[in-house]
Amino acid sequence: MDKFGGPARVVVDHVAPSIGGGIFAVKRPLGEAFNVLTHVIADGHDHLDVVLAYRQGCTGKWIEVPMQDLGNDEFSASINPEGIGFYEYRVVGWADPFRNWHIGFVKKSDSGDAKIGVELDIGARLVEEAATRAKGGDAKQLKAWAGFIGDHSRDLMQKISLARSSDFYHLVRKYPDRSRETTSEAFQLLVEREKAFFSSWYEYFPRSCAGDASRHGTFKDAAKRFPEIARMGFNIVYFPPIHPIGRVFRKGRNNALEAHEDDVGSPWAVGSEEGGHKSIHPQLGTMEDFQDLLREAEGYGLEVAIDIAFQCAPDHPYVKEHPQWFKWRPDGTVQYAENPPKKYQDILPFDFETDDWKNLWKELKSVFDFWIGAGVKIFRVDNPHTKPMEFWRWCIGEIKHEHPEVLFLSEAFTRPKRKYRLAKAGFTQGYTYFTWRNHPHEVREYLTELSQSEVKDYFIPNFWPNTPDILHEDLQNGNRATFLGRYILAATSCANIGIYGPAFELMESEPFPGKEEYNHNEKYELKNWDWDRPGNLKDDIARVNHLRNTHKALQRTNNIRFVETDNPRILAFLKQTADRRDQLIVVINFDWHHAQMGNLLLPLQEMGIGSDRAFQVRDLNDPGQAVFDWRGARNFVHLDPRKSPAHILQVIA
Repeated sequence: MDKFGGPARVVVDHVAPSIGGGIFAVKRPLGEAFNVLTHVIADGHDHLDVVLAYRQGCTGKWIEVPMQDLGNDEFSASINPEGIGFYEYRVVGWADPFRNWHIGFVKKSDSGDAKIGVELDIGARLVEEAATRAKGGDAKQLKAWAGFIGDHSRDLMQKISLARSSDFYHLVRKYPDRSRETTSEAFQLLVEREKAFFSSWYEYFPRSCAGDASRHGTFKDAAKRFPEIARMGFNIVYFPPIHPIGRVFRKGRNNALEAHEDDVGSPWAVGSEEGGHKSIHPQLGTMEDFQDLLREAEGYGLEVAIDIAFQCAPDHPYVKEHPQWFKWRPDGTVQYAENPPKKYQDILPFDFETDDWKNLWKELKSVFDFWIGAGVKIFRVDNPHTKPMEFWRWCIGEIKHEHPEVLFLSEAFTRPKRKYRLAKAGFTQGYTYFTWRNHPHEVREYLTELSQSEVKDYFIPNFWPNTPDILHEDLQNGNRATFLGRYILAATSCANIGIYGPAFELMESEPFPGKEEYNHNEKYELKNWDWDRPGNLKDDIARVNHLRNTHKALQRTNNIRFVETDNPRILAFLKQTADRRDQLIVVINFDWHHAQMGNLLLPLQEMGIGSDRAFQVRDLNDPGQAVFDWRGARNFVHLDPRKSPAHILQVIA
């Protein structure tokens, strides 16, 4: 304890938001103000000057924005970054001697203090010092003023009048004494493009788009689905891995250990003698075909996301070219992936503890670089929680600095702290536990965590009612209302959603016996889907997505406000824009088989509606758009799942 802290009196005690002391970035969408709150304190009674400084990247000139004094040593400011990418921000505070002198001088001159001349002498010295910090005409003016108010031969009242003038005060304040300012550590802000915060994903297998399960589909076949996917209101199409599939230990249908000659294998068993992570499965097409597909998707307002799975089939070229990147067993075989009791003989994990880890990291990053060069800007990453967190922080950080428009979706069904750490490490969006939140109180508790706790500043959730891996019991035993209700719940509560289709809109519900998975799983076989099978949910999904695409209130997650009900089977919440011009009340009956009714207790003050005022709500989920007359906070709802499991009510101003 023999070190002195120095003469600085100002302490920056707290800066929010900030993640990990600035190690990780706070995330915000482009075009949205970034608000910072700080606690800045000092001894005594001096008034403090505090600014929020920020700059893009880690170099360049800092831009300073004055922070508003909120009282109680709290200060706030907002900035509006003009482009996507990484920013640094910090808080700087100081006690300006001139400002604090001037506050006391005005009080003393008001009270007729007899020693006001001494105060003017002190002020003259401070103005003289400010002149040394100024340049040009300002410096000359300040020097003249200092001489005037410090000249004892001048009229006292004239000197007081000058020192109290607005022009005098503001010019001196333009050149403050910041020699003893305190600067906080630098924190990170990542400004993302809009699709990071609002997206609708549609996953399907290009190889099942031929219209004939005996023929392997191509990119050209997959592109034929674009018009309908766009009509349904999605803006991202996501393909499972498009690389060559291994033949050694290839899995058969339904993950059978033995494959027949015509079995196509799992796309996640990446690599064969035909190529690896930088190659395309030859039956899908060529690189030219793929880039044609990207351009065609763009014409429909769609972006194509591809899956990156950092694992290898036993016959992946990496295994021969870089054997040091894998774990070898005493019998001369490579350790395959296991998640007991599951065994993945067709998949070999990388050994991230290899002595050659630097070259492994560089090669894996180069996989992203390759596909970015081919035109891909969105990646879904398989099982990222089975790779080192520091690898992702380095890899994604390097890519985002060069390509800030690139987005990463983390497919990590793992423990919460791991999921959140992946978000801190750089993943744009993350899969969630939405699939397993099947009761109103569970959904409310989970969304409150996602939208109200610290995680809202770095974890951007994505709600998926189903995936090729997951067919929840709720859907297995459900009906049309279950599928539609789960979709409406996801689509209105969370700004980022995804479905695995066409299984979802066709309401496929047959599970593999005893498991939470699809029977006859498309991961292991070609499917001949009847995309227009009667009774499908496509028009219902299109209607909900149209509301998402036209109502700003549904394009953010953290603006959710739960509404009290007197029926535990009913969940209700309010979504609104900051200016209240767009307000929607979503009401969902979680009893998929029986009608439920109850009363809502609306937060009228937050809605800008008087306590006893009459108003109307229009059900946008009803094709007839029925209008209801409501009054006051307590209002009645009735939901029959045979008609619809949910209301999406627009508050009519």
